[in-house]
Amino acid sequence: MSSKVFSDATSVLAGVVNDDMTVMAGGFGLCGIPENLIAALRDSGVKGLTVISNNAGVDDFGLGLLLKTRQIRKMISSYVGENKEFERQYLHGELQIEFNPQGTLAERIRAGGAGIYGFYTRTGAGTQVAQGKETRLVNGDTYVLETGLTADLAIVKAWKGDTEGNLVYRKTARNFNPMMATAGRVTVAEVEELVPVGTLDPDHIHTPGIFVQRILQGSDYRKPIEQRTLRRRS
Repeated sequence: MSSKVFSDATSVLAGVVNDDMTVMAGGFGLCGIPENLIAALRDSGVKGLTVISNNAGVDDFGLGLLLKTRQIRKMISSYVGENKEFERQYLHGELQIEFNPQGTLAERIRAGGAGIYGFYTRTGAGTQVAQGKETRLVNGDTYVLETGLTADLAIVKAWKGDTEGNLVYRKTARNFNPMMATAGRVTVAEVEELVPVGTLDPDHIHTPGIFVQRILQGSDYRKPIEQRTLRRRS
């Protein structure tokens, strides 16, 4: 059996990226995002991407790098308010957007990874979110049918991983990364620390290695602050 471990972000994406593909990118805000893999996607030159992610990064970091180079055709997201280039492209008709309530987006991804076609939810009923979707009346309440999401490629970021692809996330990085790892036809993980098999406590593994096809140890991680809020000194 060939190794899942690759030496760098360029080689780990070789042969699994192409134009017009759908990509899931894990993380929440700027926490737990696959920085090295996003940069490698940018450098690969692939275009026409549909990207499923909770948010779109900021102008010069995260998925904002792919927006800046016009490699994203469509975003399926929940929150995009921190990216001026995102706003500009959308208002000028250069970028398609499919907005989702945040919990609905998370559940659509989880459903896709579990092989579930769809589910009914009260969230969004009676709003623009429900337009064009099947609805059902249950006990006097309207429910909206939301379908599961999968992707050609899922790129995720974990704190630790072993050489078989078992992953452990820390804190906010557990938002979206674990369910996306199950919903990609190919899942590529970058980790802060790559350890030998048997090092991780089996009870603490969040993503079993069976879901991960390729893995690398990332480098040069940044910790930018998305919204800097300071308290005025008394």
